Amino acid sequence: MSPAVRRPGGIGNRLLAALPPAGFDLLAPGLEMVALDQEVVLSRVGDPIEHVFFPDSGAISLMINMADGQTVATAAVGREGAVGILSVLGPSPSAVTAIVRAGGTASRIPASRFHAAFNASPAIRHAVQIHTRAMLIQFQLGVACNALHPVKARMARWLLHFRDRIDHDILPLTQEALAQILGVRRTTVTLLMQNLRASGAIRSDRRGQIEVDRSRLAVAACECHDTMRLEVEQIFSMNTARSRALAVAADAVVESDDAM
Repeated sequence: MSPAVRRPGGIGNRLLAALPPAGFDLLAPGLEMVALDQEVVLSRVGDPIEHVFFPDSGAISLMINMADGQTVATAAVGREGAVGILSVLGPSPSAVTAIVRAGGTASRIPASRFHAAFNASPAIRHAVQIHTRAMLIQFQLGVACNALHPVKARMARWLLHFRDRIDHDILPLTQEALAQILGVRRTTVTLLMQNLRASGAIRSDRRGQIEVDRSRLAVAACECHDTMRLEVEQIFSMNTARSRALAVAADAVVESDDAM
């Protein structure tokens, strides 16, 4: 796709869109648009992080792989976040496997170039802080949810997470993918799908696609979905005010230099 990325508009990645022009301009020369094909692995546990991905659309799950072959998802990432962004903390292998669950597009930049821009820009450092806070909320609530809530409520929560990120009632998810995300057997997912379908939370379950009723699915889900969503929205509302302040400060510096 296009080797260059213009300043994002209304539907681009929220982290990039929140940057003041000076911060985005540091990244722009290294950004390129790439397709996120469903089930593509963006990074694997133990591999070096070569790129940072800023999704514009689609959804990605961050997976933990256990020694016995079992897996479980720790977070979902869409246009509100990024994959590989914590590479700015220093060279280290990826701690998770990132898998595209719903196809879309992303802006991609080499990790080394992002690290250089991170060191040069307070606005980019603030964006990394915003992302880190949002991910910590997912991790912390996810641990509590996995320990305390029944698997049916957890599956409804995950379906809502993906529904939020692709903004569509038809989710391109297989039962096998859900089993990997939840860390349960495929037969367990089949039984849960039957229960959710009986309650009207799921309208249909065609091969590789799940059509959901968002309002009824919210009834079946635990409170963790709303808590995570509201916390992230609050973080971004705070970020908007901070970005404006940074932009004003940068303009003041430019005006001061021009006056000298």
